[in-house]
Amino acid sequence: MTHSRDTNKSPILIAIDGPAGAGKSTIARLLAERLGVPYLDTGAMYRAVGLLAKRQGLLPPYSDEAGPRLEALVIRHKLDFRPGEEGFRVLIDGNDVSEELRTPEASDLASAVSAVSTVRKALVPLQRQMAARAGGVMEGRDIGSVVLPNADLKVFLTATSEERARRRYAELTQRGVDTAQAEVLESQRRRDLQDSSRTDSPLQVARGSVVIDSTSLTPEAVVERILKELERRRETPLDTSGGDAVKSRNHGRLAHGSRLPAEEERF
Repeated sequence: MTHSRDTNKSPILIAIDGPAGAGKSTIARLLAERLGVPYLDTGAMYRAVGLLAKRQGLLPPYSDEAGPRLEALVIRHKLDFRPGEEGFRVLIDGNDVSEELRTPEASDLASAVSAVSTVRKALVPLQRQMAARAGGVMEGRDIGSVVLPNADLKVFLTATSEERARRRYAELTQRGVDTAQAEVLESQRRRDLQDSSRTDSPLQVARGSVVIDSTSLTPEAVVERILKELERRRETPLDTSGGDAVKSRNHGRLAHGSRLPAEEERF
């Protein structure tokens, strides 16, 4: 199905994909702040389903028979996703579980449930609804390829395995999570394999994506590269001063004949 957007009236919509630890969440938050649009964290949605599954005693690896039971969790429980100034918040049946979703275990559970086709099919409409409300910067594993194939800009963000593990370890340590960098690297490699080899919507570079290797770049440098690429594809300049005031100004359409690569562009 083709999902067309009236980009003359719609706010900016950017899709960011990439492996675990590439910096997607950090970049998406910074970019959303600069553009004055919501930050949309699809990974948190899968973490929420993983948490529900754990509470019901449904633990990976998941067989085909587990699919209907996992899908039923999405249908039976009220999942509320709220992008806002204090970050992307997730509520299950009215209870804020955002902090519970930030652990390595939650990340592993998210990767496991995201490989289940019925779960993905249940969540994709919710992701598209979020994007349709006010645009935004959405990050995940299949945003440009499946969820928002007609986004104004698609970015595939990557980095070396070692650098991604180092970043993740530093983040967990700062939160007070007791772990070792070697464990983080091993967990990350398992997730990379799981995400890239799953049958439904595997992690891949979406057609037309700009590929950015962030290994030796600061988050601010990555954001600037994305903003420059977005400027090149639009007919009107961007307001990147940040805050609510820019929301009404970052509209317009992509310029016809602008750089829309056949496969991908690499910085």
